[in-house]
This record gives sequence, structure tokens and C-alpha cells, in this order.
Amino acid sequence: MTTGLSELPDFLRLTYFHGQMLAASDFQGEQAYFVEKLRLRNRCLHGYGVACGLRVSPVRSGTNECDTDPDEHQPRVTLHPGVALDCLGNEIVIRHDCPVELLPLLSAQDRDKFHEGNSVYLCVEYCQRAARPTRGVYVGSCGGAADCEYGWWQDSYRIRVTLDPPDNDGCGDLCCEPDQDPCLLLARIDDIHEGQPVPEDAIHLGVRRPLSRYRCTTITGISWQQGAYYTAQQAAQILGTREEGGGLRVHFSNDVHTRCLIRGVVDVQVAEGGRERHADTYFLDGRIEDRPDEPFTRHLRWRQTSGETLQNGDRVLITVRTPFILDRCCRPVDGTHVGGRVPLLPDCEPVHHEPDFCTTPPSGIGPWTSGTGTGADVFESWFFVRENHDRERPGGGRNHRDRLDREREESR
Repeated sequence: MTTGLSELPDFLRLTYFHGQMLAASDFQGEQAYFVEKLRLRNRCLHGYGVACGLRVSPVRSGTNECDTDPDEHQPRVTLHPGVALDCLGNEIVIRHDCPVELLPLLSAQDRDKFHEGNSVYLCVEYCQRAARPTRGVYVGSCGGAADCEYGWWQDSYRIRVTLDPPDNDGCGDLCCEPDQDPCLLLARIDDIHEGQPVPEDAIHLGVRRPLSRYRCTTITGISWQQGAYYTAQQAAQILGTREEGGGLRVHFSNDVHTRCLIRGVVDVQVAEGGRERHADTYFLDGRIEDRPDEPFTRHLRWRQTSGETLQNGDRVLITVRTPFILDRCCRPVDGTHVGGRVPLLPDCEPVHHEPDFCTTPPSGIGPWTSGTGTGADVFESWFFVRENHDRERPGGGRNHRDRLDREREESR
């Protein structure tokens, strides 16, 4: 495995001239020149991860996807075609659907540790396979028939199933130190039981790495619903106005430096509404709570410290300055709130239905998170205070349009 630029082979390129005698090693060196150049370019310019496809889905009963027909009730999945790059710069291409039986691919060590209901991780790695055996023209020195030699290498892949995810997402510069596990994670499959098929909701594709040089930390969940209407009492609960354990909660996909969670990173601003007064704004006093003694955390909680209550018609604007929040690799959190689609945390109750368009991110792999893959940018969100709120999402539905018409008439 290449461990740094100093370990790369010398980039010597074959120069042809008339009357030159060439051996097999000369042509092998010429191939190595282009192969190593391609790998270096891939990892320095593109990074590694899934470029397209490589989805994982359950094997449906009654399908005939392979020559042998294993027990259809065993935990197995189908790996669909796609393309990826590993952290060494190798291209992994899967051209056809590939049925995968999960438990037989566990190593002997993992098989001993496996218990019913465990999660497993499905990975793929690049490999070469010898192909096209050919007998040489020249016979051996003893005059016998020449031995068969494989005359070609075929780019291929190997599927691995493990109990622990591969550790290949470090902070090093891939261009100089591609010394990580070259196995590429594609899916986490939960609740595996021997003799039982894999249900659809047990397969989680969000653990995979999209093709990039660095995997940015993102916001994966918040404790309020973007654009929702809450009563003043509900808003007080969300902000933690009177509850020590309450407050706005933000969850990150990876560890961030606790020392970055300082005053000013989170701002909560109120735009006053109502019939009497509009457009006046003020900041709510608050602080970040639960800062752990450990150097890293994946959670942020901001709680209002003033006793001020919100009024009917107010809009609460929430800003998290994610460029100032650094992850373990000292890179800023990718906080762009794309489409307002960062999901609600599982223990929070929704007040309206999510929209039925753009249900998955542009990558096609959900759930939604913040970020565009470029890093930094500020996370912005808001919600409204209405005493007689309905459950329609702002911006959609006939009830909401009728309400807007009434408000326009009242404002006149």
C-alpha cells in the first residue's frame, strides 16, 4: 500500500527507438506508469467514495438472480451496479446486480462474536484477478512445452461484511498519505437474524461516503420544525424559557470541538408580528448549555435565559454560525440549510406533514442533512408563533393560502 509521495514509484516512461530490444518487464513498467498516474490523480483531485449507484436493497422472494438458489429466508441483499473510487485511487466498477449472502461473508472472528439482532456493514474493495491463460510461444530450456501463463489482469472487486465499520475517514491529506483501509463502506444493515430475510427499513445507506476529498461534518437533526407554527407555550418549551433541560438542540454527524461552542455561535432573533406593530426585531438572551468536559461533542443545546415570552404573530429566527464550529479535522461544519430539510430529532413531535417533493437529497441517498459538500456557510432556520395555528405547512395548501389572504385584508 502506498503510504506517501516518497513511496510512489519513479515515473519513468518508456521511450521507443529503432532497433530497441524490449522485454516483458519494459511493458509492465509502462503500464505501471499510467496506472500510478491515474491513481494519484483520482485521490488528489477527486478523493474517494461512491460516484454513482451501488445501492443496496433486500432480495425479493422468488427472484432468480443467481445460478444457485440459496435459502430465500437467509439474510441477503442485492448490490446494484455503480462506480466508486477507493482511498488509493482505484476505480471500482460493478456492472451487474450482485446478490450477497451476509453471514457467510463474515470473518471467522466476526462470526464468533455475532449475535442475533446485530448490525453488519457491507463494504466493497478493489482487487485484480488473473484472466485469459495463454501458453507461451517459446518452450522451456529442457525442450518441454511452455507453461500456461495468465496474460491479462481484470479489474474486479471483493465484497466484505463486517461487524465494525472500516476506519478509513481520517484527517490526512489523501494526496500524500493514502494509508487507510481501502475498503469502501456502502451500507449498514440492522437487526440481522439467521434464517430471516432482510426488511427494507433495516438497510441504511446514509453511512456511505459520497465522492469527495474530505467528508464534511453536517447537521443531522434539530429540535424544532422548520417553518412550523407553534403556540407561545410550545415555543417556550422549544426555547427552554422555563425549563432547565429545554432549549434548541442541534445534532452533528461527527465530533466537533467543544471549545468552538462559545457565546455568539448561536443567535436567536425575534421579528415581532401582530396587528399593532410589525418589523421590530430583538435578540433573545441565552447561552449554550451542557458543554462537556471532553474535547469533542456531537450535540449543541442553546437555552433562553431571559423570561421574555413570545407573542402571537412573532417569527423566531435561528442562526448557527457553523463556519466557526470546527470538527476533529479542524474543518468547518457544512451548515447550509438546503431547502430547510434538516429533519426533526426522533424524540420531537412534528406539527405538520413534511412536503411530498424532493424527499431525498440530490445525491439520492437520504436522510437529508445540512450542507452542499463544499463546507462552511451559516445554518439558518425559523418558526412562527400563532395561538390558533393549524397543521398546514407554511407555503403550501389551500388553508394556508386562505389564511394569507385574510391577513392581507386585515393589514389593509
